[in-house]
Amino acid sequence: MSSGTPIIRIAAKGDGVAADGRHVPGAVTGDTVLEDGSLQSGPHHATPPCRHFGLCGACQLQHADEAALERFVRERVAFGAQSQGLDVGELLPTHLSPTHSRRRATLHGLRTAKGAVLGFREEKSNRVVDLQECHVLHPDLVKAVPPLRQLIARHGGKGSVDVGLAMVDEGVDCSISNFPMEGLEATEALLDLAREYGFARLAVDLGFGPEALWEPKPVTVTLSGVPVAYPSGSFLQATPDAERVMLQDAQAWLEGMHSVADLFSGLGTFTFALREDRSVTAFEAARDAHLECLAAARRTGSRLEVRHRDLFRNPLQPDELAQFDAVLLDPPRAGAREQVDAIAQSEVARVVYISCNPSSWARDAARLASAGFKLEKLRPVGQFRWSTHVELTSLFVR
Repeated sequence: MSSGTPIIRIAAKGDGVAADGRHVPGAVTGDTVLEDGSLQSGPHHATPPCRHFGLCGACQLQHADEAALERFVRERVAFGAQSQGLDVGELLPTHLSPTHSRRRATLHGLRTAKGAVLGFREEKSNRVVDLQECHVLHPDLVKAVPPLRQLIARHGGKGSVDVGLAMVDEGVDCSISNFPMEGLEATEALLDLAREYGFARLAVDLGFGPEALWEPKPVTVTLSGVPVAYPSGSFLQATPDAERVMLQDAQAWLEGMHSVADLFSGLGTFTFALREDRSVTAFEAARDAHLECLAAARRTGSRLEVRHRDLFRNPLQPDELAQFDAVLLDPPRAGAREQVDAIAQSEVARVVYISCNPSSWARDAARLASAGFKLEKLRPVGQFRWSTHVELTSLFVR
């Protein structure tokens, strides 16, 4: 048997980490680095299912089996807590989204001498991988790629075309930007594509924001049973299954709380789930998302209040937080330093923090801990399957 150095974990950017500290590209936990530098696959080294793996920047870990992938997601979150000296009351089971479940993506297209390419970019490059298959995206999104590629081949300009795709209640929502709308022929081609493929909506952004060119009926997404109008490009949790897990955690952890502030509320992902048996006030900076959440809230007749507020520039202050029993926050990747600082100075006793970045979350969590909060529950969530992008839910109680 060949001697060598075992791979003991997967690092944050996807390289395997050997017992001697070396970072080894393409290695997973259980592999062995042999004395000649070659890699011997271990029990958790899987065969990547996609032909594009290794080139496409959307996935970094298709060579890890389910156990190794689950361990990576769990360790990314746990190490984030440990980096700030946080004690975790209970590390809950990790949730991994299944294959073919991602419901939103932004693809990049480019007209070429032979036609066009459309797909994700290569890892650390602006070059586009021409998507022929995808084991992450919802099948209906993958089906939209060939006709969109053909459109770009015939009518694309010299630069890159960005294509946003999302699964909505009515089907596939498509938003195209950096696309030259030159003449009637291009407009007719877009309309023909939308009609033939059956898009729920086709919007084009000519530099002034997306404008619907085709929308047979208003596009919505249903959030906890409430249909909410969906502005092109608005935020959605990447997979419905991960969204359900996050909602279940939030509902369980906020049980018995009579008034909740939902911070960075977006279209109302958590707002509508929490509306039963309590008053909820949602705060959001993006005007389109705020207005659609407000309109949907008014239709429900629930005790919902929806406010337009930029929590980065104007965070809720301790005296404003005093009216709430608990706070839920789901900030962007940068975290919520100023808002968390205000929460730490307030009398709020319970915080549910949803995060898409374990590093910024850990920084904010340390601030809460310094104010007397205990991290009672923590759940790792891997909804971007085979990616190094990791999310989490957490409960802090003071």
